[in-house]
Amino acid sequence: MIRWKNAALKTAFHRTAGRIMATQHKGLVLSINAGAFVFGLIMASLGALLPGLFQSIGFQKAEAGDLFLAMNFGMLLGSVFFGPVCDRFGYKTLLLLSTLLISGAFASLSQVTTYQNIPVTLAALGLGGGVLNGAANALTSDISPERRQSALNLLGIYFGLGALFTPLFIGTVLEQVGLRWVLYAFVILTLAPFFLFLAAQYPAPKHQEGLSRSALVRMVRNPMLILFGLMLFCQSGNEFVMGGWISSYLGDRFDLSPRTSAYLLSGYWAAIMAGRLAASRLSRMLPPAGMVVASALLSMAAASGLIFSPHPALAGIAVALTGLGFAAVFPTVLAQVGAAFSNYSGTAFSVIFVMALTGGMLAPWSVGRIAQTRGIGSGLWIVVFACAAIAVLQALVRSREERVK
Repeated sequence: MIRWKNAALKTAFHRTAGRIMATQHKGLVLSINAGAFVFGLIMASLGALLPGLFQSIGFQKAEAGDLFLAMNFGMLLGSVFFGPVCDRFGYKTLLLLSTLLISGAFASLSQVTTYQNIPVTLAALGLGGGVLNGAANALTSDISPERRQSALNLLGIYFGLGALFTPLFIGTVLEQVGLRWVLYAFVILTLAPFFLFLAAQYPAPKHQEGLSRSALVRMVRNPMLILFGLMLFCQSGNEFVMGGWISSYLGDRFDLSPRTSAYLLSGYWAAIMAGRLAASRLSRMLPPAGMVVASALLSMAAASGLIFSPHPALAGIAVALTGLGFAAVFPTVLAQVGAAFSNYSGTAFSVIFVMALTGGMLAPWSVGRIAQTRGIGSGLWIVVFACAAIAVLQALVRSREERVK
């Protein structure tokens, strides 16, 4: 280990090493960004495709809920195993297989004629998406050691672009070309990262000699990792709630048309992308803990304003501010995890992604249960309390870090 006697020399060395690594992996960064775009497409695809599936196949709305569960289960399964596999064998093979699985799932979906085949296809889509998302974030963390916070926030912009593109694309061409040709287009789009990943250069696997079971157990039991996971449990729940329920809430509360509600939802996604772009710049001045706390407090205030808003224009502003507050939380927490557990970053990301997806499944379900008797607005208080919990959990992380120092 190098013992640095001069702090300025140490800083210059790491900056130079970071620039060399960034140049070396320029093609890989392009591949990862394309993968993030595809994951955004996956996350937005089912909700945007449902009307076409209802029309072409015909099934009950209750069965549609099972489809979301099937896709989320696949994502959860993919998040469980991608990390240890990437730490042991590297990223390339898993990323290639995940993109092929995603493309194959969209191709299979284009051919289904009965409901019974859809859940299995969507579980496969979720499995590929869970692996792609987790591996892309972990790999970004590994190749950007000097700028994790900025790099992961920028990666989140490409996810947002994919999520924003999907409903706009489907809404524009579905009536002209039909559902099957939309899915063919998705097959082509999701194959693009495959060829980019195939040509890219990757860092060597971190544990080619094998994984230490005792080290993995110690890491999984580490209270810091649990605190980070709880933060993402709350944040993922927040994002799933807003993405899944806000259009219905605005329509019920202010009697808005579906199109107007959809435009306001698009403003939410646009605010997230703008926030992540801003966060990638602010990361040079604001430490990660400060970024997370400030973001959580902003989104808590905005979500509260949304619940009490008396006018749709004010509600639209509150929706955008909520997205702006959400923007930096997930990528900045990932950056902290990547720095704290760099030797086993893949496995650490697996643990927290499993916790995050669990929150993403439970929170919108809980809002639905509350909305059944008390209205969607009452359910949105879950977002307010979860934002407060994120700020508290980040403060606990900061406190533990200071005690370790």
